[in-house]
Amino acid sequence: MTQKPWWLIAAPVMFLFLWSGGYVVAKVGLVYSPPLTLLVLRFACVVALMALLFLFIRPELPKTAKDWGHVAIVGFLMQTVYFGLCYIAFMNGVAAGTVALMMSLQPILVALIAPGWSGEHTSIRQWGGLVLALIGTAIVIIARSEVGPAPIFGLICAVIALGGITMATLWEKRFGISHHPVTTNLIGYAAGLIGILPFMFWLETPEINWTWNFAAALAYLVIGNSLIAVGLLLAMIRAGQVSKVSTLLFLVPPLAALMAWFVLDEIMPPIAWLGLVMAGAGVFLATRKW
Repeated sequence: MTQKPWWLIAAPVMFLFLWSGGYVVAKVGLVYSPPLTLLVLRFACVVALMALLFLFIRPELPKTAKDWGHVAIVGFLMQTVYFGLCYIAFMNGVAAGTVALMMSLQPILVALIAPGWSGEHTSIRQWGGLVLALIGTAIVIIARSEVGPAPIFGLICAVIALGGITMATLWEKRFGISHHPVTTNLIGYAAGLIGILPFMFWLETPEINWTWNFAAALAYLVIGNSLIAVGLLLAMIRAGQVSKVSTLLFLVPPLAALMAWFVLDEIMPPIAWLGLVMAGAGVFLATRKW
């Protein structure tokens, strides 16, 4: 048997910390910039970096128009639909805890759709882990947030965002081809940037307060979140069952809450610790190879 590379073995832990940290760092960045303006700047930086690397490395491009389309669709679904509509939901009065809780439903949707979509089987043990992780995540989020009624438009945006990241995961698993990461990021983020620009000009006046804190936050979001974390996520999707990979996302809300406690001094209520343990147990149960 071929031994897995070390980075693929470490990918789940690396992904969870980088992706979860993005919520904390984004909160810092949003002090200095409107949300969609921050996303446009973030995506534009990624595209610029990838274009530079492309000129030096000269990786292969997708061979057919269909391959180009698949890479662009994943990028559009994840960057424009997921990130963009989550931020629009925030702008329209939906609490961050409410959006995070709704996004936690993604692994359940993936598990429901995956059997017919990519021929995977979801076992009873996996369902049990998914349910346990969802309950634990909900406890953490509810303990830290006041989940109340929100404007209908904002909730619709959050639902569509949930559909976006769900479909991006399923699309990548079924149609994704192992392109060079520079190629994948260049096309995917360019598609996301093109998709989100009209919303920025429609909903915001792009104004940024440039400080060292903002520059550091942007650097983390571009390199840690947009490049490394997304690359690890797509690699894990290709290497394992899509429903098991998606279960890792259950740990993101409680881990982000834990990081916010240390970095931003946001207190974790005692009951949230119980939710954190339950979410971790659910992920272990659903992803463990017995």
